[in-house]
Amino acid sequence: MSLYEIFRYLHSGFRFIVMLLLIVAALRALIGWLGNQTYSQGTRKLNLFAMISAHTQLLIGLVLYFVSPFVQFGSNTMKEATTRYWTVEHLVMMLFAIVLITIGHSRSKKATMPSAKHRAIAIFYLLAVIVIIGAIVASKREFFGITGA
Repeated sequence: MSLYEIFRYLHSGFRFIVMLLLIVAALRALIGWLGNQTYSQGTRKLNLFAMISAHTQLLIGLVLYFVSPFVQFGSNTMKEATTRYWTVEHLVMMLFAIVLITIGHSRSKKATMPSAKHRAIAIFYLLAVIVIIGAIVASKREFFGITGA
C-alpha cells in the first residue's frame, strides 16, 4: 500500500468522525441556543473536540494533497474539471469550512452569555457542515463510501 492510498483511506474514513462531531456539536448548540440552556463544560469540550477533529482532518488532507496524483499544477489544471476540483476547489471549500469552525469556536469562547456561546457554535458549525457536504457532493464520489483523491 502506497503513502497515497494510506492517506486517502485515512482522510476519507476520518471524515465520518469529523462530520459526526460537527453535527452533534451544532445540534447541541442549536438546542442550547433555542432552549436558553446553560453552557456546560461538556458542551465546551464537545465543541473543542469537533474543532480539533476538523483541524486534524485538514492536516491529513494537506499530506494527501501533496502525494495525490489528482493534484496537478500545469497549463491544463483549470481546464480539466477533475484536476481543477482536487487541485483548487476542494482545498478552498475545506479551508473555508475550517475557517468557519475556527471563527465559531473563537466567538463562542469570547462570548459571556450562554445563549451567545450556543449561537456562535450553532451558526458557524452548521455553515461549515453545509460547505463540507457541498464539497463532498461536488467531488462526484460516494458520500458514504471510503474513497477520495
